[in-house]
Amino acid sequence: MSTHPADRFAWTELDRRAVDTARVLAADAVQKVGNGHPGTAMALAPAAYTIFQKVMRHDPADPEWTGRDRFVLSPGHTSLTLYTQLYLAGYELELDDLKAFRTQGSKTPGHPEYGHTAGVETTTGPLGQGVANAVGMAMAARYERGLFDPEAPEGESPFDHTIWAIVSDGDLQEGVSAEASSLAGHQKLGNLVFLYDDNHISIEGDTATAFSEDVLGRYEAYGWHTQRVEPAENGDVDVQALYEALTAARAETGRPSIIAMRTIIAWPAPNARNTEAAHGSALGADEVAATKRVLGFDPERSFEVADEVLAHTRGALDRGAEAHAAWDKRIAAWRDARPERAELFDRVVAGRLPEGWQDALPVFEPGRSVATRAASGKVLQALGPVLPELWGGSADLAGSNNTTIDKGSSFLPEGNPLPGADPYGRTVHFGIREFSMAAEMNGIALHGNTRVYGGTFLTFSDYMRNAVRMSALMQLPVTYVWTHDSIGLGEDGPTHQPVEHLAALRAIPGLNVVRPADANETATAWAEILRRHSTSPAPHGLALSRQGLPVYEADPDAAKGGYVLRDASTGAPEVILIATGSEVQVAVAARELLEAAGTPTRVVSMPSVEWFEEQPRAYRESVLPPAVKARVAVEAGIALTWYRYVGDAGRIVSLEHYGASADAKTLFAEYGFTAENVAAAARESIAAARG
Repeated sequence: MSTHPADRFAWTELDRRAVDTARVLAADAVQKVGNGHPGTAMALAPAAYTIFQKVMRHDPADPEWTGRDRFVLSPGHTSLTLYTQLYLAGYELELDDLKAFRTQGSKTPGHPEYGHTAGVETTTGPLGQGVANAVGMAMAARYERGLFDPEAPEGESPFDHTIWAIVSDGDLQEGVSAEASSLAGHQKLGNLVFLYDDNHISIEGDTATAFSEDVLGRYEAYGWHTQRVEPAENGDVDVQALYEALTAARAETGRPSIIAMRTIIAWPAPNARNTEAAHGSALGADEVAATKRVLGFDPERSFEVADEVLAHTRGALDRGAEAHAAWDKRIAAWRDARPERAELFDRVVAGRLPEGWQDALPVFEPGRSVATRAASGKVLQALGPVLPELWGGSADLAGSNNTTIDKGSSFLPEGNPLPGADPYGRTVHFGIREFSMAAEMNGIALHGNTRVYGGTFLTFSDYMRNAVRMSALMQLPVTYVWTHDSIGLGEDGPTHQPVEHLAALRAIPGLNVVRPADANETATAWAEILRRHSTSPAPHGLALSRQGLPVYEADPDAAKGGYVLRDASTGAPEVILIATGSEVQVAVAARELLEAAGTPTRVVSMPSVEWFEEQPRAYRESVLPPAVKARVAVEAGIALTWYRYVGDAGRIVSLEHYGASADAKTLFAEYGFTAENVAAAARESIAAARG
């Protein structure tokens, strides 16, 4: 039984008038505020309207409905393309919101923002990432189906839905879209449809300035289903042909689909159409008035919406309610047939962790030597059986990142020849595509109902940075597993040895960076990340060692971000050594030298500055007493993080230059990460504190 809002196409005078209303609303909104991007919104109005009113399954009264299709507007600069449709369809936007476009506190910011405006599925703006978000959503939809309803025939599960995305020339020029589109074709994501707005215009003019490839030929090579929609005789979008292409794309379930639709930017503005000026500037009062005359609107009126037009488009509420009710029946039947899976579904939707999940966490024996990347892998493999919603992988570095949650199960489509290939598999092979991996992880998190992680080397977080920033901007519960976190990786040399990366990542507001000192801190970190993702979502980045590190006794205070690992023998420290990751062992060894010389010394392990800063002041001061001015911070990276913790009398043992190709022991000794050098820095700090 179909739950799509329409099974056959009808286009009335009210539909035409509604599209033209969206066009003049876009022109008026930009004209009122004096800046913005009117042209693409005007040109795309017929396409966006067709998707929202004729094709897509959604319920404006319940924007978070699990059974909905998803819509991604990748060229976020044309946000009015989305805002006008949300308004017309009956989401929470009203006409006053369009009038407040791009102004402080409005529901209609310059680019769509997830969590700010109902119906916005992802924050878009940095071009190309919406493409990858949509790919991630399509991956998540498939994994979700595998969790809850894998045996259902194709198209018959309440978890079957389509991911629709509008993409632009600018999106397809960004490399991240190529990475994501390549993976989507490889994964045969038949639940994914791109509508490519082929308008030939970018900020610098005709796209012939920089873009002349055969886009559909490229996507055909990726393994996509391709179609082209030519304009109608008058130059506008041929809505009948577009509808047929969209429905054909939805019906193609064996591979992703892309439709290239030729449009004329700013259509039908008589003078601004097909010009680069219409991309990013207000049309001007005269041109807005002229456009309204062409469309039969009163040029003296702004934000004109006829009552009969709004009544017509708000029919989306009735269609949404009908589709939602049909889905409710299907999900109820599924619940009756699959009570255990229904219980899992309810837990996952609520963000709850299962009872006793902590019991699965490994505890590592003190005195052993374990790389934190290896410890992380042990944690993932232990959690896999108790958290089926947890999945992820690596950018082709699984063996190095230790991100294989299930060695016998790979997220790969039917027909893939590799052992363990399973459309619903646990381990994702993102390929050597770090940027799109991060943006796809964002899409997976945005889709909901799963928990995702992804790994690469810490130095390659640079490739991912803008997508990581978007994780933080949207407060998404994704986990980045960044291994090979220092010069300790050794012989691969300075191209692979991170130096500035920890400080640079800590500079991203809302991102929690966690660098555990040992295997037990790693297990505690994973547990804390999972708890936080259930209650206060935010992205986390684990920075993990390649080399083995000594294992200490587990301490639950590690979840507070900073804690006393070794206290002064007298209980009153004269100097405090603060360290993270592999350098904690150096601080512990330095403490032994200082204590032997009669200097009471405390060692503070601080795996997460962000977590530590969240703690009450009393706790922070119990760890770092303000009266103790002699302090040394030790981290094999630039010192930027640590000045606020060591104060005027403090010293920092850091790395302010690139590394070299040599074994870890040699590099740590050469660059001063030794017990003797840290102890010397401590004595300097004590002397400075005494003044």
